[in-house]
Amino acid sequence: MRKTSGALAAFLALAAVVMFLNTVPASAAAIRIMPLGDSITGSPGCWRALLWNRLQSTGYTDIDFVGTLPPQGCGVAHDGDNEGHGGYLATNVANQNLLPGWLSATRPDVVMMHFGTNDVWSNLAPATILGAYTTLVNQMRASNPAMKILVAKIIPMNPSSCAECAQRVVNLNNAIPAWAASTTTAQSPITVVDQWTGFSTATDTYDGVHPNASGDQKMSDKWYPAVVSALSGITPTPTVTPTVTPTVTPTVTPTGGGGCTATYKNTGQWQGGFQGEVTVRNTGTAPVTGWTVRWRFADGQQVTQIWGGTLSASGADVTVRNASWNGSLAPGATTTFGFLASWNGANTAPAPSCS
Repeated sequence: MRKTSGALAAFLALAAVVMFLNTVPASAAAIRIMPLGDSITGSPGCWRALLWNRLQSTGYTDIDFVGTLPPQGCGVAHDGDNEGHGGYLATNVANQNLLPGWLSATRPDVVMMHFGTNDVWSNLAPATILGAYTTLVNQMRASNPAMKILVAKIIPMNPSSCAECAQRVVNLNNAIPAWAASTTTAQSPITVVDQWTGFSTATDTYDGVHPNASGDQKMSDKWYPAVVSALSGITPTPTVTPTVTPTVTPTVTPTGGGGCTATYKNTGQWQGGFQGEVTVRNTGTAPVTGWTVRWRFADGQQVTQIWGGTLSASGADVTVRNASWNGSLAPGATTTFGFLASWNGANTAPAPSCS
């Protein structure tokens, strides 16, 4: 009887272990998704907030949006990490080898890429832009051979300063499907997501380029089925703690006044041109409902394009006021605007002030 009881106890213990293993799931790494692009993706890129929350509400909770850039607000709780660099050209990101560092820092399993608007604005040929796409895809696959890649036909653009841009977007988008078909692989498929069809610059943007609330909703709706499809069958890559060497050493000059500070950095420079970024922070104890940043260029630099703010310039004196969507800042909150500018000979960093 004692022997039988011992055997029964051992059996019950084994059964309990089996039941535990079958009922308690192992802790799995989240699937990492990188939103990659320019200001349409990152500044503030509120379609990402809508997409994140739709995925969460429909059961896709084991995901992690990743990127080296923080969220830009949007007034909706969401995972806002992203790789949406305002003003960047896909061709410059490829030529300057910027993507490998971002990939190393975040290790995505899926990339959602809406990139090329600034290349189109700069009148680069579709073949040149697609060549950059190929470089970026190769870098993605070097990071993760099983990378799933979603590439957008970019949304229409019709800025007042570029009458030809609307047709240039059409030309690029028409070339994307054939490029994708020739570049996709079974291990690392490329899916084209048509963000162009049904999108109106008149009703879905606030400036002919960047999406407004209805545009954000349309972009989220187009991304959703493609992301859901990409999530099937993915084995998340292991979490690592990388060491990343920045490709650009920024010059930072914080100054402040009136409850806010403005911090400048040079995020990229090439012959005759550079890109600057200014972070505005509310350092006061009360909400800010509007801000103004001013600086003076020392070497004749001139701003040629800006996003995330409204520019007025007189000679070397530059004034940037908040855009309609980023003027309100809670205590401690930040927002960022960026610009492209020309330089010749010297490029001394400006010292912005904020009020």
